[in-house]
Amino acid sequence: MSNCVLNLVPDKRQAFAEVFRVLKPGGHFSISDIVSEGELPAEVRASMAAYAACVGGALDRADYLGLVTEAGFINVRVAREHEAGRLNTADGSAVRARVLSLTVYGEKPA
Repeated sequence: MSNCVLNLVPDKRQAFAEVFRVLKPGGHFSISDIVSEGELPAEVRASMAAYAACVGGALDRADYLGLVTEAGFINVRVAREHEAGRLNTADGSAVRARVLSLTVYGEKPA
């Protein structure tokens, strides 16, 4: 899958359910995506520029991984993780949430 593609999907729960559905038993996925660590302000979530940059639609890291597990995947792991950058609000104040780039791996049970 393309990087950050799930960040642009409004219903991420359904997107992971579809990934699970189309994989053959024993298959796996690896997706790179942007997540937050902490809550993003409403101002960032509402920004079209932040959405297009895959930040506005970012889920919290724990919630993202929870959706993967909830979809039925096993052996879920973060293969790579690094800070993707820091955000400021329109008034220039720093956003407390961190923005992370994750590469997530999961397997469909055989």
